[in-house]
Amino acid sequence: MNYISTRNRAVSLTASQAIVRGISEEGGLFVPDEFPVLDAADFEELKTLDYMGRAKKILSLFLNDFSDEEVEACVRGAYAGSFEDDQPAPISRIGSHANVLELWHGPTCAFKDLALQLLPHLLVTSAKKASDAKKTVILVATSGDTGKAALEGFRDVPGTEIIVFYPSDGVSSMQKLQMDSQQGGNVHVYSIKGNFDDAQSGVKKIFTDRAVKEKLAQNGMRFSSANSINWGRLAPQIVYYVSAYCDLLAREEPLDGGFHVVVPTGNFGNILAAYYAKKMGVPICKLICASNANRVLTDFIRTGVYDRNRAFYTTVSPSMDILISSNLERMLFELSGNDDRAVAAMQAELAATGKFTVPDDMREKMQALFWGGTCDDSATLATIRDYFTEYGYLVDTHTAVALNVYRQYVAQTGDDRVTVIASTASPYKFADSVLTAIGEDGTGSQFDRVRRLSEKTGTAVPAPIAALENAAVRFQTVCEKEQMLDAVYGALGILP
Repeated sequence: MNYISTRNRAVSLTASQAIVRGISEEGGLFVPDEFPVLDAADFEELKTLDYMGRAKKILSLFLNDFSDEEVEACVRGAYAGSFEDDQPAPISRIGSHANVLELWHGPTCAFKDLALQLLPHLLVTSAKKASDAKKTVILVATSGDTGKAALEGFRDVPGTEIIVFYPSDGVSSMQKLQMDSQQGGNVHVYSIKGNFDDAQSGVKKIFTDRAVKEKLAQNGMRFSSANSINWGRLAPQIVYYVSAYCDLLAREEPLDGGFHVVVPTGNFGNILAAYYAKKMGVPICKLICASNANRVLTDFIRTGVYDRNRAFYTTVSPSMDILISSNLERMLFELSGNDDRAVAAMQAELAATGKFTVPDDMREKMQALFWGGTCDDSATLATIRDYFTEYGYLVDTHTAVALNVYRQYVAQTGDDRVTVIASTASPYKFADSVLTAIGEDGTGSQFDRVRRLSEKTGTAVPAPIAALENAAVRFQTVCEKEQMLDAVYGALGILP
């Protein structure tokens, strides 16, 4: 296995080279040139392993230039003692067929921890193999959860600096506090005036600017990414879908007809990881893509037209407030039969006009794999209330979008087979909205809201959230999106 670019198949790299670079020179994303396939015997073996054992086996299939000892060290460094009850991805049964895959029991209470606790270990190991730079600069755009998870993962990691940009009015107050209070001598946090797409576009522009890369090289540095454009961030997400299937097998769920997966997504990375698990042999039937009011992905799945020229909504599920879904490029590469020229043309058209249309054959392939649905804020809050009232189960505003769209899918298709629903964040990260949803007062200071949510629901405040109450704010700089490069140079002590 080697790694090729979605926009230039002639590029061929090892895993460590792809992880260190993050993104290809021409702007393409790295993907394996072939995928491993697991058979029934593999799954029987995996079923007997704990999460770390499963992660080691799956990741070793993708890390083509890592030794077994290096994979073991990376996995153990990421997961040993980092997750509640040493269970990174437990499943809760809700109702007769819905299995909620809880991906928020890590140090930042979001699903990004499953990858971003591991990525620093992968990157440091990769840099020793594939980079002559003295320091790796991690550049991140975030809609809320990636930023904190990346900051925590890379905090004080030798040979790295991490710079995070988030939209000043596009994250929850808890997400903002998590980032602005981050400890570590190598971390830098900036909010920008704009939305997540502005932050993401700015980061990509800096990444692909040859003059910037040359200036970093002159200072013994090189860029890499902690966003899911980096294969080292995406590969660990495949693990938890494989692991979920193993858990369903161990519970003897009725899986003769396979199972569905529902993912609340804006940037398409999390649901893409589920697709890759399916490609490897996990019997996933339908990949159900759940959107909030920013329904660009739902519309694309239904019509084959990707059009970001539309109103941008700030919602109660801010991590999904995205109109430019970076990881969709990897799916386009799959749907086109690995046609790098076609993908490059679509991405060029998107950059120039804000939209593109896939050919009919690609649209038909996509619709055979995916089903898209959308859920606005009022329906999101009603779903939180319904699941708490009916099942005593409390969810955040993103998981609620997935649960709502799941119900839409069953109502429209009658297909109620076993389903895994990705739960992406703790409800305590969005306490104001969750309190409002269950009919309680959502006003007051954010930690008053946290305590009140615990009292009203009988659920425990996650330790990482409770620890934030007395955290000192370190970062308060707000910059224009046009000033992002200046902020990068300033953080690194480089003269423009």
